[in-house]
Amino acid sequence: MSQTITFEGFAKIDLRVGTIIEVLDFPEARNPAYKLMIDFGDLGVKKSSAQITTLYKKEDLLNKQIVCVVNFKPKQIGKFMSECLVLGAVNGKDVILLNPENRVKNGSTVS
Repeated sequence: MSQTITFEGFAKIDLRVGTIIEVLDFPEARNPAYKLMIDFGDLGVKKSSAQITTLYKKEDLLNKQIVCVVNFKPKQIGKFMSECLVLGAVNGKDVILLNPENRVKNGSTVS
């Protein structure tokens, strides 16, 4: 376990559900990755780079709902600006995306 935080610290993290609406290859990335466009409803569409190529094909990701941190400061990755962090369980080099069991409204909060 990493260091403990307070509930107030956790409450600062804005976790939302979004739907992947576009998946592009990202050959310039240092590690194999996709460029994702994710629809968060009222929050709009945000971009993210995700190293999820070992378990997911591009066509399998389209219209998949996932959980992301949407209030990170944007991060430049090569020529691409990542605007949110896609969450997943890490098992070696594999990342299993976190997603709701049932479809929910895009932009729904996670707590």
